[in-house]
Amino acid sequence: MIRALLHSAAVAGLIAAPLAQARTKAPPVADIPARFDVAASDAALPAYGYAQVLADPRLVRVIDLALAHNQDLSAAMANVEAARAQARIAGAPLLPQIDASAGFNHGDGDGRYTSGASTKGDLVSLSGSVASYELDLFGRVHGLAAAGRAQYLAQGAAMRAARITLIANVANGWLQLAADRSLLQLAQDTAASARQSVALTTRRVAGGIAPLADQRKAELTLRQAEADIAAQTTAVAQDLNNLRLLAGTDVPADALPSGIDDAAARLTAVAPGLDSAVLLRRPDVVQAEFLLRAADANVDAARAALFPKITLTAVAGTASLALSSLFTGGSFAFGGGGTLSYPIFRNGALRNAAKQAQAQRDAATAAYRKAVQAAFTDVANVLARRATIEAQLTAQSGARDAAADNWRLTDRRYRGGVGTWLDALSAQQSLYAAEKTLVAARLSRGANLVALYRAVGGETAQ
Repeated sequence: MIRALLHSAAVAGLIAAPLAQARTKAPPVADIPARFDVAASDAALPAYGYAQVLADPRLVRVIDLALAHNQDLSAAMANVEAARAQARIAGAPLLPQIDASAGFNHGDGDGRYTSGASTKGDLVSLSGSVASYELDLFGRVHGLAAAGRAQYLAQGAAMRAARITLIANVANGWLQLAADRSLLQLAQDTAASARQSVALTTRRVAGGIAPLADQRKAELTLRQAEADIAAQTTAVAQDLNNLRLLAGTDVPADALPSGIDDAAARLTAVAPGLDSAVLLRRPDVVQAEFLLRAADANVDAARAALFPKITLTAVAGTASLALSSLFTGGSFAFGGGGTLSYPIFRNGALRNAAKQAQAQRDAATAAYRKAVQAAFTDVANVLARRATIEAQLTAQSGARDAAADNWRLTDRRYRGGVGTWLDALSAQQSLYAAEKTLVAARLSRGANLVALYRAVGGETAQ
């Protein structure tokens, strides 16, 4: 019977050959790994960990908390497990489905037989069956299984992308908290200095030495600093709330930075001279690659659907009027069969399904190419900023120092009765602006290091 089926399949295959394009060999379906990791062929690619770049131990502690407790990452991991289960479902038809059944009947009739069944006595039965097992001669089932496995691996890459995004968000949130704490301290120091200026000008106005306008100008600087204190106090509280949300739990106080100078001191750049092959580890590139593999496997499955389908069925069992003789000779029976089906007319549905799968594969190819191009663009943009941020930081530090010296000199001249209060006030406001700009530049430098870590995306899978 099997030989006859195979012969029929060969004849039908010759008939169907003009209808289908030559299909590529379906990729082998390996066992679905319990956790996602980079392929063995990628093991030699450059890699690094976040602790190598975001090297402050306090920041590493916060990141570790987020990796353990962040709910978005937990959802991404759950999606990976769901994709793994779905991949196993897609691969299940590669092996026969075996069902077992057992039965017991008892009758109290007159003992005559009706339609081959006794109306009196006990009947015990036990059977097993293989229902509609497809002989995958043309690779349709293998193609679907390979597509399911590639989809799972793509989901694993998406989880890695979520992981790297979370690390970068935690680092940026930690740096933002540091910058806002620096700005709060700067506003408090400026307010303290402005209070002294207000007190001084108030005495000079009372003594008739200075006009009332000087006092009002001094109060203007004080009120601006007090407004900044209120705004930065709010910003610090919101930064803490955001960091707790990212971490998914409370963040210890000793893991938080006191200011931007303190926070940015231990951050380092990705090692210079890193091979560009590290971009092959970028999760979005890996995800696009596996989606391309899944689309290619779906093309194989769609082409194979144009060929005949052969399914086998089999049943074997035993039955007896007594449980004690269930496995004795003469009670065992078996049977089997097979069917060959070939689509004659479906109004082009299968052929168009194959064309659709090929078009989706072409789209996945374009998406993969774009992912690679985007990876290089991201790195190029970050490096372009990296090339100028140090020069900007140096220039801004020099401007802050010059503004500080100018403030000290003009304030001393005013207190000595030589200079004008307008000069002193202008110098104080210039210093305040220069300090805030320097804080922003230091934050920008730290954010650039985080962006470079994220753009390269070469961290080993966890």
